[in-house]
Amino acid sequence: MNRRELIKMIATLTGGAVIGGEFFLAGCNNPDKGVMLAFTADDTAFLDEVAETIFPKTQSAGAKEAKVGDFMTRYVTDCYTQTEQEAFHKGMDLINAACKKQHGHDFMKATPEQRTALLITIDKERVEYQKNKKKEDPAHYFQSFKQLTILGYFTSKEGRTTATRYEPVPGKYIGDYDYKKGDKIITNFD
Repeated sequence: MNRRELIKMIATLTGGAVIGGEFFLAGCNNPDKGVMLAFTADDTAFLDEVAETIFPKTQSAGAKEAKVGDFMTRYVTDCYTQTEQEAFHKGMDLINAACKKQHGHDFMKATPEQRTALLITIDKERVEYQKNKKKEDPAHYFQSFKQLTILGYFTSKEGRTTATRYEPVPGKYIGDYDYKKGDKIITNFD
């Protein structure tokens, strides 16, 4: 699986084109990125926690260990348009507002169980919105968080080497590689 295939897989999984995907594949140089909206260290920590809720540490590395929050800030800054960057920053505020409404405090103060419950609620809203939106409507704000978490995790060393059966040097094509239900997927990004 290469990055282009991963982008296609993420689009299929999330029900929409990967935002900024064309610039990611072309080397992250979006001419419409406009004035860069900066992220603070607290923003990166917040994004790490959102990603860790989606990909928690188990026997495999978690998203925080894979530095997905840092990946998200670089991707948004380099590949998103000005409008998409503003929507992403607003999405961070919306997640915090939803957490205050559901649990009475910010996302960073929430327990892992509260964070999971919140993101499940938001993801259900995202799925419903994506299903019913008009073609010209923007994607739901959580769409980019979910897409960037998957992309950042599976393009990181930690994600590739601990969550998949990583083959660093492809040998030969094996079309009928043994697979048992529950086995990790095989990756060898180039």
